[in-house]
Amino acid sequence: MPAYFTVLLYSFIFLTGIVIGSFVNVCILRLPKGESLIPGSHCVSCGHRLAWYDLFPLFSYLSLKGRCRYCGAKISCQYPIVEALNGVLYVIVFMANGIRLQSVIYCLMASALLVISVVDWRTYEIPLSCNVLLLALGVIFCIIDRANVLEHLIGLVSVSAALYVLYLLSRGRAIGGGDIKMMAAAGLLLGWKLILLSFFLGCILGSVIHVIRMKVSGAERMLAMGPYLSAGVLIAALWGERMIGWYLKLAGL
Repeated sequence: MPAYFTVLLYSFIFLTGIVIGSFVNVCILRLPKGESLIPGSHCVSCGHRLAWYDLFPLFSYLSLKGRCRYCGAKISCQYPIVEALNGVLYVIVFMANGIRLQSVIYCLMASALLVISVVDWRTYEIPLSCNVLLLALGVIFCIIDRANVLEHLIGLVSVSAALYVLYLLSRGRAIGGGDIKMMAAAGLLLGWKLILLSFFLGCILGSVIHVIRMKVSGAERMLAMGPYLSAGVLIAALWGERMIGWYLKLAGL
């Protein structure tokens, strides 16, 4: 593939990512409040409905220097950060997984995981609609990967069933219901081997990072698992097969 075509292709992927990232921001802001995702965007300070030229992802924020065109109020840096991060994630997915349909599914998964991460970080709740989207992506992936559908069906319950038992025994204090649904949906999408790996990675990340946060910033002992499980799911989806292969080779299996 010529270098200039590669640059154009990944530029298009990034631009697609930041456009969808704008909708990710809408989901992050409105889903916790139970608001509809359909109404047009408006300034959260003055309530003025934003014009189409105010809604170019990332570029509008930069051109307006981070302030509302109508009232001059400062716009949260969350908007460009989430948009840019979603674009970068899309590029990473295609670079790691190749130009194929599976990568499109993983990109949509990454966007859902981004919403889950931010919302759970703030509210300790995972939006049901995001888990439904992950489940739908899992069903689509099962149709595409029909030869390995049993692995995906086992993945649906391999982690989530154990978490549900933990939920019952702890009466909801050890794990949240949203985390269980998320791991069930992601398990259907990834299959049992990768969802087990993603859960292991999520627990390691959560343990290490949260201990550091408690030491450095005085964070509470209670932590939102959504961001860490999401990171584990994305890492396992993109590099899990190689990680498992490396481990088996190292173990001589």
